[in-house]
Amino acid sequence: MSRKLRPDEIELWKQVAAQTERLEMGTRPAALDIEPQFVPAPKRRKMIDTLSVPQGKLGAKPAKPTARAHLIPAIADQVRTATVQMDRKSFDQMKRGKLKPEGRIDLHGMTLDRAHPALMQFILSAQANGKRLVLVITGKGKARDDGGPIPVRFGVLRHQVPQWMSMPPLSSAILQVTQAHLKHGGGGAYYVYLRKPR
Repeated sequence: MSRKLRPDEIELWKQVAAQTERLEMGTRPAALDIEPQFVPAPKRRKMIDTLSVPQGKLGAKPAKPTARAHLIPAIADQVRTATVQMDRKSFDQMKRGKLKPEGRIDLHGMTLDRAHPALMQFILSAQANGKRLVLVITGKGKARDDGGPIPVRFGVLRHQVPQWMSMPPLSSAILQVTQAHLKHGGGGAYYVYLRKPR
């Protein structure tokens, strides 16, 4: 919505315009006493939510929206529901804690920038040495926020480690990742089944 300038605003405009120079270096504009022209603000358009528009007969009750937001599942759910890539019998034994890990790394308490290179070196060297099952301990994470200005995700390493393992170069070395059995750390650790070295 546009409005007219008050006399004091017009006077201020004239003072500012009188102190400016053209880029051509020289003469001032001839028409300094002309009031600036006003362009009306664009009208706001109403946003229509397509889910709230009733479908069907006029006067009928609107149908409930059927569209649902597809949220990315939590990392623990992604690991738990991942397709089994390895031998099913070995996978079941691993889940029950019957297979003994051939190596382990404890990332618990490390910062992300220390944990990432340590994990990469551990996984790639374990695969190069022919190991098949290793244990990666992340810890379950903090039980509470420290109250700092930025909220902290609980279990940062527990959340981040599976993401690192799903990306190159680690993804090419790993066949399967699943949560460890209680005797090997439960929710604070992962079994990592490695591919045979090529």
